[in-house]
Amino acid sequence: MAHAHPHPHSSGRQDGLGGPGSHAGHRPHGGHTHSHAHAHSGSGDSVEGQAEILDLDAEVLAEHLADVTRWLPTGTPPRRIVDLGCGTGAGTFALLDRFPEAYVTAVDSSAAHLQRLREKACARGVGDRVRTVQADLDAAVWPELGAPDLVWASASMHHMADPDRALRAVHDALAPGGLFAVLELAGFPRFLPENAPEERPGLEERCHAASERYHVEHVPHRGADWGPKLVAAGFAVEAERALTVNIEGSRDAAVGAYALGSLRRLRGTVEEGLPAEDLAALDRLLDTDSPHSVLRRDDLEVRTERTVWAARRGA
Repeated sequence: MAHAHPHPHSSGRQDGLGGPGSHAGHRPHGGHTHSHAHAHSGSGDSVEGQAEILDLDAEVLAEHLADVTRWLPTGTPPRRIVDLGCGTGAGTFALLDRFPEAYVTAVDSSAAHLQRLREKACARGVGDRVRTVQADLDAAVWPELGAPDLVWASASMHHMADPDRALRAVHDALAPGGLFAVLELAGFPRFLPENAPEERPGLEERCHAASERYHVEHVPHRGADWGPKLVAAGFAVEAERALTVNIEGSRDAAVGAYALGSLRRLRGTVEEGLPAEDLAALDRLLDTDSPHSVLRRDDLEVRTERTVWAARRGA
């Protein structure tokens, strides 16, 4: 489900960031509807594994997500918000923090993620400000969402089977003058230096290249320019911002766990696109008992790019 997070010094283009797993329809993040089992893949493709990644995404990128919510050109603070593809609630809670008078309807296809979100809402003392709705947004009929002042979709639109129809549905659901915030990712975050690991320098870039080839076929809308699509759906695009995130994580255990989970999920899409030597090196990084484990590295960073579009429905 993921998510939008600008770097404090970002140039003006991202629930987490929409990081590695938001759920708008029925697809797991990464775009594949089936998992690729492997001895070292861990639980990244399980519901619990996805939830852990979403929670880590929210923790690591919380500051950047808060910056995006402050940037939104909302005008009058929204009172009714919908979070489409909410995952475990990174966007939901950032929006509740930003707009203390607002109520959020959190929509996702995963009952387990929504349950986790409700538990977190109660623990934070905001349970009365959150309503959860389980729905497949690829279905012909959407659930009743009221007439929200703000709709937030972080790393979820590219998973839609028919995103143009989904954009029109959002337009029709919004209150007149309401705002739609679309946050999308350029790809999986990067964590390793270019010369890592020592025995296979450049491994991560080759993994990303193989993943891009996979996603061109399986997730064709990832990386789309949503501006023209929003205009075609009847919106006026008020602002677009490119966001570059670069977080040093050498002293942060959450960054190590985030890297581990993200690389596990990445492996599922690259198994057939990498030579055996690269797969072996990747598996050493994913083996938490290995001295080469990514958890034991002190040179990790979180590097990613996102774009956020803010579009208005006519009054």
